[in-house]
Amino acid sequence: MTVIPQHASNSANGSPEVETDHWIDPLKDGTHVLIRPLEASDREREFAFIKNLSAQSRHFRFLCSITEPGHALMNQLMDINSKQQMAYVALFMDGGHLIEVGVARYASAEGDTQCESAVVVADQWQRKGLGKRLMQHLIDAARLNGFKSMMSMDSAVNSPMRGLAQDLGFESRRDPLDGTQVVYRLALN
Repeated sequence: MTVIPQHASNSANGSPEVETDHWIDPLKDGTHVLIRPLEASDREREFAFIKNLSAQSRHFRFLCSITEPGHALMNQLMDINSKQQMAYVALFMDGGHLIEVGVARYASAEGDTQCESAVVVADQWQRKGLGKRLMQHLIDAARLNGFKSMMSMDSAVNSPMRGLAQDLGFESRRDPLDGTQVVYRLALN
């Protein structure tokens, strides 16, 4: 994995550390994507990304049927403060424009030691390892921000999520309140 960590060291020549918060990650097919924190300027790109997901991908992400995100949902998705809410976006250059192809995020209430996570990848970019790349960066950020565990609630029929959760070391169990959902948990310490 080619990763430029948040505090990349340039110590080979004795120069001070260079701070960066983006990575260029290769996928299984050799394609490279830019992964970086979601920014306020990404609002239109995030809206278009969600709107262009298949109905099934939107349902798996939001656990309900939506055709496009409303104003309130967009405000919630774009409210990122790095400690309690964090999101990483995956971007690909297409025709001179950066196109969003995936996003992973976590959120928690003030003082919580557990955060809830979610990841979604554009339909044509699925099964290339992008979800795993995004989640690895998100898990690292949650650890750095002091969270002890991460959880995710997903549809029980979302088999790609089940595989991703297993690959990342999440434990799973059926949601006791809703048998159509699965709860995944990962200890971060």
